[in-house]
Amino acid sequence: MKKIIFSLIIVAVTAISFNLSTKRLYMAKGSIHFTSDAPLEVIKASSDKLVGALDIDSKEFYFRVYMNTFQGFNSTMQREHFNENYLESHKYPKATFKGKVIEDIDYSKPGTYTIRAKGKLNIHGIENSRIIKCRFEVKNNNLIKVSSEFTVFLNEHNIKIPNIVNQKIAEEINVKIETSLKPKKK
Repeated sequence: MKKIIFSLIIVAVTAISFNLSTKRLYMAKGSIHFTSDAPLEVIKASSDKLVGALDIDSKEFYFRVYMNTFQGFNSTMQREHFNENYLESHKYPKATFKGKVIEDIDYSKPGTYTIRAKGKLNIHGIENSRIIKCRFEVKNNNLIKVSSEFTVFLNEHNIKIPNIVNQKIAEEINVKIETSLKPKKK
């Protein structure tokens, strides 16, 4: 009887590991925050509308956020200028990051892994190749928590800041991402 139970446990664990390794993981919830720390003003905004997916087999990923979903800022006018003048959200409504995870990860083993995501970061209609460090925390319940912090340079995405406000908007924007990925419920 013990051998049968042990065999069933081995089969179940193998099936769960195989099931996870052949699936796509989708964002359960995700947020993105940015900070512009300029000499005369600090601007902070965030969106909890970050969406994305990771294909474990191919190691491909895709993340997207619509620019008009960012909240915060120091005033309503600042948010309007962000969308209308600088990011031109009507012309370039979303920012995306699409690519592949460089490192190999055993998703069946819980633990924390530092990985690099290599891909194309598209902001304001300008696509740049980037390698961004991320922290993957693999949990027992087929959940992966992802966090990352990186810098976006406005000039690399052709985002123009008028001279009149260049002391209020930083040329380098700090971006933080926090999300969790899990298999889609059937």
